[in-house]
Amino acid sequence: MKKSNKDHMLGRTLWIITFVLLFSVLIGNALFKTTVTQAKAWNAKADSVLTRESPIEPERGMLLADSGTVLAANLQFYTARIDWKTAGINDSVFEACLPALCDSLHAFDSDKTPEEWQKKLLDGKAAGKRSFRLIGRLLTHSEYQRLRTFPFFNLKKNKNGLYYEKETKRSKPYGTMASRSIGTVGESSTSKSRHGRSGLEMALDSLLYGTPGVAKRIQLTSNIKNWESKPAIKGYDITTTINVALQDIVETELYDMCHETDARWGTAVLMEVKTGEIKAISNLEWNEDAGDYLEGRNNAVLGYEPGSVMKPISMMVALEDGIVSDIDEKIVTGSVWNYEGRPIKDPHGGAALSPRQIIETSSNIGMSKIITRKYGSNPGGFYDRLEGMGFFEPMHSGIGGEMTPQIARLGNRRADRVALTRMCFGYSTLIPPLSTLAIYNAIANDGKYVRPHLMKKLSRADEPDSIVPVTYIREQVCSPENARKLRIMLHDVVWGDHGTARKWVKSKVVEIAGKTGTAYTISNGQYTTQKRLAFCGFFPYENPQYSCIVLMLGANRGAGASSGVVLKNVAEKMYARGLLGNESDYRAESGSGNTKTGPVVFSTSSEQVSRFKSELGAKYVKMYKVPEQTAKHTVPDVKGLSVRDAVKRLEDAGVAVRFSGKGYVYSQSIAPGTPTRKNQVIELQLRSI
Repeated sequence: MKKSNKDHMLGRTLWIITFVLLFSVLIGNALFKTTVTQAKAWNAKADSVLTRESPIEPERGMLLADSGTVLAANLQFYTARIDWKTAGINDSVFEACLPALCDSLHAFDSDKTPEEWQKKLLDGKAAGKRSFRLIGRLLTHSEYQRLRTFPFFNLKKNKNGLYYEKETKRSKPYGTMASRSIGTVGESSTSKSRHGRSGLEMALDSLLYGTPGVAKRIQLTSNIKNWESKPAIKGYDITTTINVALQDIVETELYDMCHETDARWGTAVLMEVKTGEIKAISNLEWNEDAGDYLEGRNNAVLGYEPGSVMKPISMMVALEDGIVSDIDEKIVTGSVWNYEGRPIKDPHGGAALSPRQIIETSSNIGMSKIITRKYGSNPGGFYDRLEGMGFFEPMHSGIGGEMTPQIARLGNRRADRVALTRMCFGYSTLIPPLSTLAIYNAIANDGKYVRPHLMKKLSRADEPDSIVPVTYIREQVCSPENARKLRIMLHDVVWGDHGTARKWVKSKVVEIAGKTGTAYTISNGQYTTQKRLAFCGFFPYENPQYSCIVLMLGANRGAGASSGVVLKNVAEKMYARGLLGNESDYRAESGSGNTKTGPVVFSTSSEQVSRFKSELGAKYVKMYKVPEQTAKHTVPDVKGLSVRDAVKRLEDAGVAVRFSGKGYVYSQSIAPGTPTRKNQVIELQLRSI
């Protein structure tokens, strides 16, 4: 007898009820275990999730130039992508917008034609990728916002598939300028946090990095989220001593000389005499892949045999120890001196030279004879004397990778006495250019041994600014009188009849004092024919404001003709731009990169124009005259004037003024000679010197 449908339905219902009851028992059992028998373990697990902490990366501080302009800062960049599998994309709408979209993309990034953009988009859509990169380069926030205004992309997000991936990058607005000194930031093999890896970024990392915050997991109504329990503290913004205008001058002159002389590398440091502020530092090195000179390793703080730029440092010891008192005393030198069986040859020698002439002509024999007067019987005493002067103390300049001078502690063997005669004129030593510069700076600064430094001020929103004070390695490394005598000697190197730099560094507008230095490089324990060529000095001579050292490797000319000329050109450009306290009307034409441009003269005086041509040469000089006052009730021509003079002249004519930029007037929005009218406003564009 067949079962009725009612019996079938009842049977199925019983199976379902049985299944539900069994499932309920299982749920109840699991619930009982979770809340009773295993409650302790589950509570511990929940606590571990909710108490788990994760670090919050702080915002890295900015590096600023001495004027407050940005040298390095964290910026947000965007990678524009399209999700072609977005459900809301309408094919007909996309096809209708495609021609206009491609035209907009071409205007945005002209590396591709509209046709190439169309092919790229269609190929991406056909592939149906969820992550299709639209633009090859990273975009700024404003660029991404502009992208969203393009046809099709201006639709709602779920209808165009456009989205972005955001990342933070350390940006240097001035590109390669002082790039090596500024340094780099990145992750290490042991940490995902981004710390300084070289240069100022590394040396000042503890200040720039800030303090990480802490995030905890908390239970919200619908989810578990990270909650900031301890906020991250932003790093300090650090104002450096770098001056952008001076950095541009130094880099340009060093770059040009490296090219002219086929040097392997060159380094230059410009420092303010009174404060020790490093205003410019450049390290250029030939790069075969690029076929050009690029920022290289920081040779300014690495040790090298300095050559004859060591002689004034040895002479300072001699003056301070009383080995030399009369700088005009005659010392028998000759051209060869056989000391302890090892001859010293002197291409600059003479029958007899005074200490003044020994520095002027760079006499190796003369310098050795002076130092061995006292230290020949005690070679180790020379090291001790330099140590007492603070010569081996760390500079703490803020430059990553800084080395201290290395000079051997000598005994009293014959070899040590011979080594002493070489050390005193710059061989058998390893001295960073910055250490040499610091001593020369002390000579210019009446013996005050100021500490070179790159950091000027610390700033943070929640704290008052901290000014970094001028500090001294030694209050006096030598007496003011001995510093004066050394300045006379260094002046003779450039201005004396037999000075080693007289043909190259003598300037008609800036009086420079300094010393040349040449040292042969060593390979496999033997000296080669390749030379390091140095010039270290200061200017203006009567009232030194800046000291500078230039060191080049492998230049195809002498120290004065290579490194010395770089320093001279830097000094003359600074003079031409009115940066030496002079009241000159000379201003350099602004420019960037490595284009060699001459000074521009803004002058109403024909005598000044003629003087400038005769003193600096007219080869690279582009001449302008400051405009004369125009007729009353018309807009005057103010191009070339300072802001103060331009504003006065325009306001006298009844015109209101707005301006942007720094420096001198480069352009004006209303043409000269235009009749003035009531409430007239003129826009001025200024160009930095």
